[in-house]
Amino acid sequence: MSALLRSLNPLAVARGDDVSDAVRIDGHTLSRSDILGAATAVAARVSRAERVAVLATPTATTIVAVVGCLLAGVTVVPVPPDSGPAELAHILKDSGAQAWLGPGPDTGDAATGAQVPELPVLPVRLHARDWHHVPEPSPKKIAFVLYTSGTTGAPKGVLLSRQAIAAGLDALVRAWDWTERDTLVHGLPLFHVHGLILGVLGPLRVGSRLIHTGKPTPQAYAEAAGTLYFGVPTVWSRVVEDEESARALGRARLLVSGSAPLPVPVFEKLRELTGQAPIERYGMSETMLTVSTRADGERRPGWVGVPVAGVQTRLRDEHGADVPHDGESIGVLQVRGPMLFDGYLGRPEATAASWTEDGWFVTGDVAVIDAEGFHRIVGRESTDLIKTGGFRVGAGEIETVLLGHRSVREVAVAGLEDDDLGQRIVAFVVPHVDGPEVVEEELITLVAQQLSIHKRPREVRVVESLPRNAMGKVQKKLLQ
Repeated sequence: MSALLRSLNPLAVARGDDVSDAVRIDGHTLSRSDILGAATAVAARVSRAERVAVLATPTATTIVAVVGCLLAGVTVVPVPPDSGPAELAHILKDSGAQAWLGPGPDTGDAATGAQVPELPVLPVRLHARDWHHVPEPSPKKIAFVLYTSGTTGAPKGVLLSRQAIAAGLDALVRAWDWTERDTLVHGLPLFHVHGLILGVLGPLRVGSRLIHTGKPTPQAYAEAAGTLYFGVPTVWSRVVEDEESARALGRARLLVSGSAPLPVPVFEKLRELTGQAPIERYGMSETMLTVSTRADGERRPGWVGVPVAGVQTRLRDEHGADVPHDGESIGVLQVRGPMLFDGYLGRPEATAASWTEDGWFVTGDVAVIDAEGFHRIVGRESTDLIKTGGFRVGAGEIETVLLGHRSVREVAVAGLEDDDLGQRIVAFVVPHVDGPEVVEEELITLVAQQLSIHKRPREVRVVESLPRNAMGKVQKKLLQ
């Protein structure tokens, strides 16, 4: 196996043995040799390219295309399969992708109006084989341009290097005791850190098996009989509603939740039905995963754990002063470590603005840290830090309390403009279908009793659903 695979992709990290069912996805079962042979054939075809786009469908073709580019040292631009013409045009133009590796999207007539670049298509053949030696690219080579969700303006291209990805994966291997004996199961999209880098490159590097379920349904997760499961909170919410499937996951070693806060009631229900508390973790496209609950450590509902190996964190207030680690004081989270990104593609000003003068990345998330180093993410500074009546309030702590009420299925708390208070705390509540009626005064009183009176919502609005992006994150700007 090539040195490249030992340094990033790890098809070789499985102690030299081949596994006939290393990856199961979209009706295909691939051994490590299948992936390496087909990917080396891809590498030979794309080796002169700088960047190529991959329509990141949950298929074997996507996996072979990505591994082939990594072998060749070619940068991958994963494109969400549900991209509209405007988003697609932006990603292709901004990234400078030179071709589609594998099938491109069927844009139809809409593509012409959105001026989507017409790129050549390079097919990926799953049954092709090539065993030529591939020179090892530099560890500093950019492996991916990942586009952010674009909640504030057009999506930015996040540059992730090979060495950052390797460092990030290896830190999680230590935190989660992840070994070649594991079978990872998930049904997440393959165009972001969670599903693609952790969920595909992770098992390839570790040497564990991967089962991608297509859709992350409770039944598919239960039938996969894995040892390690990845899911976003909406996945775990559906799992706990299917008691039979949830109990089947009790045979697993770890259940990992990320990409958004896991509601405490879902955490507790998972623990009740599976016999184990889920792992929660924190990260973003720019940082990979920097904080996580450990497999051998405490798992506390509503908290995402401690920094992984090589990572340092700190909190700063709006004036740049230190925020105490007392488990209560809120500050903007800053991090540094070997798995951080190399900047935003073509945006030197945005890159510079995201770093402090002394070398810390400003996440834009607000958090609290306790004396033991445990982190709780309150939310985004732009949407979840509410300044009301002279107080600084985190929306996440209010949401946690409200989710404990039996009438509340989902909730998002936002600060709306108010002439008197500056911002007025408003709770947008999705009620339980089979639960009691949502009573505004009950919810307001609950928060005032469990937190502080100034943290109570001034208004409760009942809604049918909350706006979310492809990764399940609530888009609060649409509520505001």
